[in-house]
Amino acid sequence: MEERDLGTQPLDAMMDAWGMSNNEMVDVSTEQLTHKQIQRARKGRRLTLKMMQKVNRAFNVTIWYKLNDEQKEAYFEYMHKHLFNYAKGYDPDFVDPNEAIRQQVVAGE
Repeated sequence: MEERDLGTQPLDAMMDAWGMSNNEMVDVSTEQLTHKQIQRARKGRRLTLKMMQKVNRAFNVTIWYKLNDEQKEAYFEYMHKHLFNYAKGYDPDFVDPNEAIRQQVVAGE
């Protein structure tokens, strides 16, 4: 049987780093994403590819709303393989190209 609980996911740390709540993601999602689904995604419950992509879209849109026009120009859109360590193509050594933008957003610049 396939393991279903895969431990806290990169998504969890990235949401914290961006200062993002489950609530914000539910609010911006146009796909009826629920708090429970986001919590499962953060805690490492295995999701289907479709659900990983849904969470991923909400994650990017939530960040997008925090950016100014200049930051939007430079923003690298995350893919589900950056948020889930069981996704195909996941790279544990991924270096976040949005680090400088994230620091500006968190600092309120």
